[in-house]
Amino acid sequence: MAIEITDANFEEVVLNSTIPVVVDFWAEWCGPCRMITPIIEEMSGEFEGKAVVGKVNVDQNPGVSAKFGIRNIPTILFVKGGEVVDKVVGAVPKEQMVSKLNAIL
Repeated sequence: MAIEITDANFEEVVLNSTIPVVVDFWAEWCGPCRMITPIIEEMSGEFEGKAVVGKVNVDQNPGVSAKFGIRNIPTILFVKGGEVVDKVVGAVPKEQMVSKLNAIL
């Protein structure tokens, strides 16, 4: 299951992670966000131990959303070594997200 990432735990979970992190910025009212939720959950299981997969609710965590300039959702950031190395904006096929994650593993 994808980890809930918040303003409070973002640094610990994402920036200090020793393995790559996939961060899905989403909101309850966002249709495309709901469309990719099953993909994010699948990736969480498939990459367990190799990558952290988490979700940030932009309505409840405005600090981290603003810090990374999240203006459109869903936005998925790929973070390695505390740095954003890739991102996807909008609902995209699972293969595209898996390919981007595999590229940084």
